[in-house]
Amino acid sequence: MLIPFIPFFPNSSMAPPKKLKGLVAATITPMTPDGKINLPVIRQYVDYLVNEQNVKNVFVNGTTGEGLSLSIQERKQLAEEWMCQGKDKLDHVIIHVGALNLPECQELARHAAAIGADGIAVIAPFFFKPTNKGRELSQNRPVFPHMRLLFWTVRVEELLDGIKAQIPTFQGVKFSDTDLLDLAQCIHKNGTGEFEFLYGVDEQLLGALALGANGAVGSTYNYLGRQTNLMLQAFAKPDFALAQQYQFLTGEFLNFVIKLGFGVAQTKAVMTSVSGIPMGPPRLPLVAASGEFIAKAKAKLDSIVWPNGD
Repeated sequence: MLIPFIPFFPNSSMAPPKKLKGLVAATITPMTPDGKINLPVIRQYVDYLVNEQNVKNVFVNGTTGEGLSLSIQERKQLAEEWMCQGKDKLDHVIIHVGALNLPECQELARHAAAIGADGIAVIAPFFFKPTNKGRELSQNRPVFPHMRLLFWTVRVEELLDGIKAQIPTFQGVKFSDTDLLDLAQCIHKNGTGEFEFLYGVDEQLLGALALGANGAVGSTYNYLGRQTNLMLQAFAKPDFALAQQYQFLTGEFLNFVIKLGFGVAQTKAVMTSVSGIPMGPPRLPLVAASGEFIAKAKAKLDSIVWPNGD
């Protein structure tokens, strides 16, 4: 399966990297009607996440952000804008730098370091795939002085074996798979708490938390962040019955829209509807969500009565 992982840039040579936990919004890339990135919207977007959803960590240029449909220059511009607008407001800005070729990945990683990002994430190769993990570890090393990158496709449990020796700044994994056995084995082996495990399947987050996940990266936290934060609080009390209610209702909404056809374009439409921030259309070859989908998704979300009375 494809394994993104998250190394962090220490803020200084003296201080350890900040711990990343809780919710991380997989950010959407706002676009104008003609398909250009809409940078001025980012300021409003940051304020909405912080003030309305209580989400202060973001994951930029990932799948939800259509990162692989953007040019290298566009990805750099987005990263810079999130860093600029998130200064003194966001706790962590994580930049996804994965690409289909290593030189572009290295270029994006150096750029993320130069603008002061809190960390980078890299998705494993998904077209040309390496066949030997050990060989890839030894051959794909320097990216910039304080960071090393490596990409391959394996179970996460295998990925973690010996990785710290090869990549000293490696910090953890964005686990975007439903294989909770793999996640459980990773967390079980991580008895010292050296690594962080952020879960990426929003409708199964509660199960991952029960196994010991530190937090989550997901698209629904753009517009359901406040409710999911309440689920995290209920889990921590612990009030498992209340936490279950939040998870079941999130699942009810996602089950409904998945049956209608739910992807990046539909996520942009839902976010626009809920937040009032114009996210615009997706970039081709994706096409915009239909009016029928938007109406049905909005009606479904409006019909849900959350435990806090919303």
